[in-house]
Amino acid sequence: MPYAVQPGEGRARRLYDEPESLTRSPWQRDRDRVIHSSGFRRLQYKTQVFVNHEGDFFRTRLTHSLEVAQVARSMARFLKLDEDLTEAVALAHDLGHTPFGHAGEDALSAHMQEWGGFDHNTQALRQVMLKERRYLAFDGLNLTWETLEGLAKHNGPVKRAPARLLELDALFPLELSTYASAEAQVAALADDIAYHGHDLDDGVKSGLLSLDDLVDVPVVGEELFEVRKAAADLPSQDKRTLQRIRHEMVRRVIHKLVTDVLICTRERLQGLAPRHVEDIRAASGPVVAFHEPMAQANKGIRKFLFAHLYRHWRVNRMTHKARHVTAELFDTLTESPSLLPAEWQREAEGKDATGLRRVVADYVASMTDRYAMEEHRRLTDLSVAG
Repeated sequence: MPYAVQPGEGRARRLYDEPESLTRSPWQRDRDRVIHSSGFRRLQYKTQVFVNHEGDFFRTRLTHSLEVAQVARSMARFLKLDEDLTEAVALAHDLGHTPFGHAGEDALSAHMQEWGGFDHNTQALRQVMLKERRYLAFDGLNLTWETLEGLAKHNGPVKRAPARLLELDALFPLELSTYASAEAQVAALADDIAYHGHDLDDGVKSGLLSLDDLVDVPVVGEELFEVRKAAADLPSQDKRTLQRIRHEMVRRVIHKLVTDVLICTRERLQGLAPRHVEDIRAASGPVVAFHEPMAQANKGIRKFLFAHLYRHWRVNRMTHKARHVTAELFDTLTESPSLLPAEWQREAEGKDATGLRRVVADYVASMTDRYAMEEHRRLTDLSVAG
């Protein structure tokens, strides 16, 4: 399709010149670099909603990223977009997340407010452009312009870019004021769809939500009603029946959301009639979107999850502790940078106050839940060896 990013016709340039692969497209190569990165592996032990040690079967940032990539790739295939670019953006979009999910990010953001700020989207770009150290010739993963653009703008044009994003944009200009490719837009909505689906699943599985809590939630309640009707002949209180009902409900919710996006996007593409990916970037609005009724329903699902899952008292307790651990790690290491591991001390050497705090923020953000808890104990508990 002319509106898709085309290998050989897109920009596909990298910050550092490299010979192109003879066997992979530029975006296959990007996807593979993300998968093999240290930041991607660490997502295995970073919180989605439930802290890592709370259960082996709850989603982590890694399983979330894989589910986003699966949804995004399926949508890209239907829309005849470049699947590899879509998948690369989807897999990389959470690389900047701190330990303990948004609780850790909130703590770092508060502590970095006077020092250039902190947000996970910019941190994902920092991770792939600066912090990965895998290649002899350059820092970062040296991803293509299109993949970096997708990470910077997958939620739309950046109207008020934070200082750290502007620094990265000065290094490799990403045209922050325009929309990203349709591939990146697909990855962004796949993120919404995937986390709504799996957070409903994990919420019910954890016992923090019940199926009866969901009956009035837009889309979810309708699909639950249909699933319960289809399961009427099964033992209603049997654990395996309830498990099947939960899975079937989530599957149908995801299908309904995805289907609406695909139909709406196809209509928008027909109306815009783009002849090149630049027409997508220059459009007055996103081309990948829900119809308005479904957009409102999607907001309703998010509102329900915030009120009943993300702000549940049990989650609040873990969030409170996670913020405390993250903040204490940051304060301790900023006040005493000699406590940093040797390689991070070398990075902090000679830095001014802002630079030191940025190094500490990078270090803390790189931690997994498990490592952050262990490091906190090493720094605060005399009975634990340093």
